[in-house]
Amino acid sequence: MICVSTSSTAEDRGAGRSAQQKPKGNIFVRMALFVRQVIDEMRKVVWPTRQELAQYTVVVLIFVIFVMLYIVGLDELFKRFVSWVFGAAG
Repeated sequence: MICVSTSSTAEDRGAGRSAQQKPKGNIFVRMALFVRQVIDEMRKVVWPTRQELAQYTVVVLIFVIFVMLYIVGLDELFKRFVSWVFGAAG
């Protein structure tokens, strides 16, 4: 028998319930709270440097080109196979 245990704190168990039981408040108050939370989270983001951004862009473009060539190759392979099976003029 496999026994898997996860640790949880009282904060984890009770935080969801108490947050759901609080009155929601005015929609504008909730929107302002949301915007403040978004701004706080954006301050925590570590933004890439210009050089890192350029490197990431090149890596993504190379990967997209590789996947595109792979799919074009498979398409050509399947086209030839179907043409061979059904004897269509190609």
